[in-house]
Amino acid sequence: MDRKKALINIDYTNDFVAADGALTCGVPGQKIEEEIVRITKAFIDNQDYVVFAIDVHQAGDTLHPETKLFPPHNIEGTPGRKLYGALEELFKANRADKNVYWMDKTRYSAFAGTDLELQLRARGITELHLVGVCTDICVLHTAFDAYNKGFELVIYQDAVASFDQEGHAWALRHFKGSLGADVR
Repeated sequence: MDRKKALINIDYTNDFVAADGALTCGVPGQKIEEEIVRITKAFIDNQDYVVFAIDVHQAGDTLHPETKLFPPHNIEGTPGRKLYGALEELFKANRADKNVYWMDKTRYSAFAGTDLELQLRARGITELHLVGVCTDICVLHTAFDAYNKGFELVIYQDAVASFDQEGHAWALRHFKGSLGADVR
């Protein structure tokens, strides 16, 4: 039986990837651009469901828990929140496609406080493919929630990155060893 799959493209924005981003992965994030664009384009071309799960914050929000942990980032309406590099153009060219879904998220996991699970279940999707940043934060928390909700997981090791290389390596091991993910 063929499983229905979806790609979850997590937080690949200027603030997380560009050299001058507010909370950048820097070079590790920039190095995965070509692979993220290739994978995303393949899913779009195959008419699979593609979700852009993108972090959003409000300027001056002192109540959000990340305020104590990180500098302001991905502020609504700023260039830092736009998708990084060629991914922005790919999204713009396909945003009207019924299988492409932009989703704001306010927590690490793309499932927390969003309708992501409803969107996936409505389409009969059972297998999630994850790309984006940061491997050991938002990608990890999304994978953890997906696992607990019974989804099969595929993580592309050449399409995830972090500003913490030890955390990145640990997360890749955790995806495979503790979540049973197919790490490609």
